[in-house]
Amino acid sequence: MAKRNRARPAPMGEMNTTPLIDVMLVLLVMLIITIPIQLHSVDLNLPTGKAPPSPVEPEVVRLEVGQDGAVLWNGEAVPDQAALETHIRSAAAQAEQPEIHLRPDRQAPYERVAAVMAAVQRLGLKKLGMVGNEQYLP
Repeated sequence: MAKRNRARPAPMGEMNTTPLIDVMLVLLVMLIITIPIQLHSVDLNLPTGKAPPSPVEPEVVRLEVGQDGAVLWNGEAVPDQAALETHIRSAAAQAEQPEIHLRPDRQAPYERVAAVMAAVQRLGLKKLGMVGNEQYLP
């Protein structure tokens, strides 16, 4: 008998990805079907009529952070963080808390502004607003 030189087929080196793609497509279709339809309206229960005017005007505290990181409380320089926290504690202890209008300078260090905001929040003042944001517009 003559031996034939039969070449054996070499094993395939890459994975057959067709079943994987089929499974992924089925999962994608199932996901699309099960996602609820998003409504483009938001139902709100808003009060009707005019709100009665406030009997007293709220006290406003101007809190400014300068370019060099210096803090001013109603125009008076605050020497350090402890003095600032003393001012904040006394404002938070009032029966009607004042509104804090924070006005950071455009060149003020971010860390200092963030520290002032964190102190206001940590010490219990609820009415904090950023004032003068128009200076950041291009």
